[in-house]
Amino acid sequence: MTSQQTQEARRPKGTPGALSRWIQRRANVSTAKKIRRKGGQMMGMDLLVLHTVGRRTGEARENPLAWFDDGAGGRLVVASGGGSRHPGWFANLAAHPERVAFEVHGSAVTPATAHVLDDAERARAWPAIAAAAPTIDKHQRKSDRQYPVVRLVPAGA
Repeated sequence: MTSQQTQEARRPKGTPGALSRWIQRRANVSTAKKIRRKGGQMMGMDLLVLHTVGRRTGEARENPLAWFDDGAGGRLVVASGGGSRHPGWFANLAAHPERVAFEVHGSAVTPATAHVLDDAERARAWPAIAAAAPTIDKHQRKSDRQYPVVRLVPAGA
């Protein structure tokens, strides 16, 4: 058995394998380019590019994500990917919340403060997210974990 086969054999159920992660990284790069070039919408949701720093590597990371207006000048993003675990971008954001930024089509990268909503804040925000993104709500109802919701507030706002 090769090293990769051994590693894959120990991969927790419900977590993406090496091929899935490779495909996701390629799709992320392509989608981020599209957002910058043409603007971004997918399944009726507006997209942004989230900039974080890798929690182990310290390297810059970019992830295209759907965002929702929080009604107060910030943007909400949902940590819905990642199978049975939170997605890597969420772990990076949690490890380095002071090193977060985002960009939307037609604007520069905006430094931001990231705040994970507590249960009460999430409960207030979720109905609007579910109405705007029924697919995310459907996946949440099927998941064993609660998807964290993060508010991105532009620095200085």
